[in-house]
Amino acid sequence: AVVSTQSTGNLRMTLRRIILSQATKLSSLRGLSTAADLCGVYPPVVTPFDSHEELFLEKLRHNIDIWKTKPFKGYTVLGSNGEFQYLTIDEKVKIVKTFKTEDPDKKIIVGAGHESTKITKDYINNLSEAGGDYALVYTPCFYKGSMTVKAFLNHFTEIADTSPIPIILYNVPANTGLDLPVEAVVELANHNNIVGIKESGGNVVRIGAIAHKTQHKDFQILAGSASFMLASYSVGAVGTVAALANVMGDEVCKLHDMIHAGEDCLKLQHQLIAPNNAVTANFGVAGLKFVCDNVGLYGGPCRSPIQPLDSTQKRSLSAIMAEVGINCK
Repeated sequence: AVVSTQSTGNLRMTLRRIILSQATKLSSLRGLSTAADLCGVYPPVVTPFDSHEELFLEKLRHNIDIWKTKPFKGYTVLGSNGEFQYLTIDEKVKIVKTFKTEDPDKKIIVGAGHESTKITKDYINNLSEAGGDYALVYTPCFYKGSMTVKAFLNHFTEIADTSPIPIILYNVPANTGLDLPVEAVVELANHNNIVGIKESGGNVVRIGAIAHKTQHKDFQILAGSASFMLASYSVGAVGTVAALANVMGDEVCKLHDMIHAGEDCLKLQHQLIAPNNAVTANFGVAGLKFVCDNVGLYGGPCRSPIQPLDSTQKRSLSAIMAEVGINCK
């Protein structure tokens, strides 16, 4: 038991040194005019629809009124949890404008990716004019056989060359079925308009490798889940885009702050794993919206073909959320 306690203490001291080192790096970057400061929590917000699956801006404003009381650095709008693939460009522009109007002081990361390089560039132009501060661009994947390192480099470089706002790469293998190769990420990190990557795969070895190979560049990593925040931060991530922050924003922000302060936060990290998995991998966007409906937010329906949870799924999800004090009906 003594050895175990000493080992745990040594691990915490090592983690504290790593986090403080990252904070020092971040402080130095803030002095550079070209560097972005992505340190913080950016919930990937849900998109409200009414019973006819039409965009429900009144409910979006209601949600923003609640979210803006949380200590978020900003929002990730039109991401995977925002059902961006099911939205028209006009709807996307309306959503971004609403966020900019309702909470103008927060940074807005806009999901602007598309399978086509040209269309992605068009999206970014429209969404930056609407108020987006960063463009989150996912890895094109439909023609997987043609998605070589060269193809990725050309795609992201051409986008970054013309984008009026900084680019954040988006690696989400659960949705795309592929990883953006580390060698491509490292090369793209040299571009002065590509400022970071959102890593949603949960591969901490990969996150550490990217952090190590880009440590002297103006390039930062965002953990793509609350489940692996502590692990990601310990190897170099500086912030997070976590679905759970929609409904447990205070807790996710507290974990972020505790990690950066080098405090003992292992218990809190453990507590967030089950509910985070529940509203992502286990029950998806429909599950996240169901929980939103039970914490004062408006979740509402998803757009088809995503189906609402059935009664069995609702009971299972409710049991998980009850463990962290959220009562769902």
